[in-house]
Amino acid sequence: MENKKWPHHLMAGGIAGISDAIVCHPLDTIKTRIQINPKNTNIFKTGNKILQKEGFFAFYKGLTAVTLGIGPKLSLRFFSFESYKRKLNAQDNMYKIFGAGVMSGVTESICIVTPIDVCKIRIQSQFSSLYEPNKKLKYKNVFQTAATIVKEEGPSALYKGIIPTILRQSINQGVNFTTYHFLKKNLMEYTNKKELSSWQHLLLGGISGGLGPIANGPIDVIKTRIQRQVIVPGIEPKYKGIVQGIILLQKEEGTRAMWKGLSSRLIRIIPGQAITFMVYEKVLKFLSTSQ
Repeated sequence: MENKKWPHHLMAGGIAGISDAIVCHPLDTIKTRIQINPKNTNIFKTGNKILQKEGFFAFYKGLTAVTLGIGPKLSLRFFSFESYKRKLNAQDNMYKIFGAGVMSGVTESICIVTPIDVCKIRIQSQFSSLYEPNKKLKYKNVFQTAATIVKEEGPSALYKGIIPTILRQSINQGVNFTTYHFLKKNLMEYTNKKELSSWQHLLLGGISGGLGPIANGPIDVIKTRIQRQVIVPGIEPKYKGIVQGIILLQKEEGTRAMWKGLSSRLIRIIPGQAITFMVYEKVLKFLSTSQ
């Protein structure tokens, strides 16, 4: 992929990200509900509860925020990864590929992921007006949500949870890219092929995507709790940081709570990463051969 033109990485990453968002967003909504409510522990029961009480379109709460964010996010992710990979002269060195993945995760966290996540989680975590017919939803779309947060809590509130977000994304992308490239390299050598088929990219992307959430589960749960908190002047937030948050979570809800929503994350992320890598490789190949 090093010989491809840089705009190709941007375009391929964006298309892959939008494909992922459209197909997998309902699973992300279920994951968020499980993480913020101690009573929600089952994927199917939580999904059925949303469907019965809020309707089908409730699964797509926050989709605008995700779609607006995931295209640029995936464009930046693949572009920055390839840039760092080249600067590190990584080639097939898995330690350097891991380093490039980590730096890619840091870059996307600061530039895109954190403010988009704050808006998405605020939208997803509020109950539908069907619960309280006379109560209007506070957060309606990504632009209105961002404006409301800035007005009520200040611009810095859009970057709540930036440290756990950086840790989550850097660990995730380091593991993700390293695993994918390791599996891809070995499969190409085993099959004696210069290029893999789409279903093989799909399979490898799914496998690599499943390892990151296992590694960063506690950080993701705390990140969600921190970002959901509304800043009220004079009132100290319950979750103040990563270490304090993890200790408090373990004390109040037990060790298992630190991986709360892991099964729903895996169900969301495995197909998402499978689709992302397959579409990315397919679009990248199309763009390189069409010129």
